[in-house]
Amino acid sequence: MSPDQVKIEPSWKQHLLPEFQQPYMTTLREFLLEQKKAGKVIFPKGEEYFNAFNLTPFDQVKVVIIGQDPYHGPGQAHGLCFSVQDGVALPPSLQNIYKEIHADLGLPIPKTGNLTHWAQQGVLLLNAVLTVEQSKAAAHQGKGWELFTDAAIRELNEQREGIVFLLWGSYAQKKGQIIDPKKHCVLKTVHPSPLSAYRGFFGCKHFSKANAYLESIGAMPIDWSVPE
Repeated sequence: MSPDQVKIEPSWKQHLLPEFQQPYMTTLREFLLEQKKAGKVIFPKGEEYFNAFNLTPFDQVKVVIIGQDPYHGPGQAHGLCFSVQDGVALPPSLQNIYKEIHADLGLPIPKTGNLTHWAQQGVLLLNAVLTVEQSKAAAHQGKGWELFTDAAIRELNEQREGIVFLLWGSYAQKKGQIIDPKKHCVLKTVHPSPLSAYRGFFGCKHFSKANAYLESIGAMPIDWSVPE
């Protein structure tokens, strides 16, 4: 794939261009085209596959939150982990994230689940897998996206310093094993899903801890509120 065909934010393209030329990316692209030809509905929309990267340039990343798959219901996914588009009901995990932010920082619980405001401040909302088939959770796991998002995390780990990585749940923690805790701030707890949130997500204070770390290295803290 030639560089001018790669539709991703320029600073990320600089770091990830070699990935687009790997065989796994060719296979992944062919898989997605076949799925579309077969009439499968894929979320998010094609122009939103790389939304997390496009909204949060490489040099501006301050915090990384690692999710697993996009939401698989209509109108939900738009390329940012845990985030849903305006007007869509809040998923349970996001409700629990909001509850913890309220308990930790005293911010009001938002009505919208659109986290674009976080992404624009330097919070990379990265799903491990960037596409999914409608109504079929995890349908696109193991097709190549994981290698691509591993490369993104590897580049951040090696080329940057002072990033806060929020690793919620065993999946995110496994994916984040390559992160050097001497160069970055790594915060771990259970996943915010209703199945596990009561085992340590509530009370983890990751949002105030992330901001305290950013301020300690002279960076602007994140405004964790979500504008209506």
